[in-house]
Amino acid sequence: MSFLDKYAPILLSILRIVAGLLFLEHGCVKILHYPTSMPIPPDHAALIMTAGYIELIGGALIVLGLFSRIAAFIGSGEMAIAYWMVHFAMGGPFPAINKGGEAILFCFVFLYIAAAGPGPWAINKR
Repeated sequence: MSFLDKYAPILLSILRIVAGLLFLEHGCVKILHYPTSMPIPPDHAALIMTAGYIELIGGALIVLGLFSRIAAFIGSGEMAIAYWMVHFAMGGPFPAINKGGEAILFCFVFLYIAAAGPGPWAINKR
């Protein structure tokens, strides 16, 4: 599919923006309680709040393309930790059972963005 080669840099930026917006939404739910609220068990509050701030701030930086490689690398690590600490513990290794498919996808998309860079539509590129 070499006809798509000329669009690869732009599609990288679009991937970064869409993934960053989805990540940002998870942070908004945990920190801002928008668009919905998430019950936070008191014994896990510090861990969930830390994850929320990584998602909120990291998601915004990834969307903007500002320090996006660093933010994506940190987000990738957070999602790896989330999968193994939360999802794997809830239902074993199968994402269809443990609801961890999104964490795995975020992990590897952000790892790719950390390696490939933000693409041409990024604040750091200007």
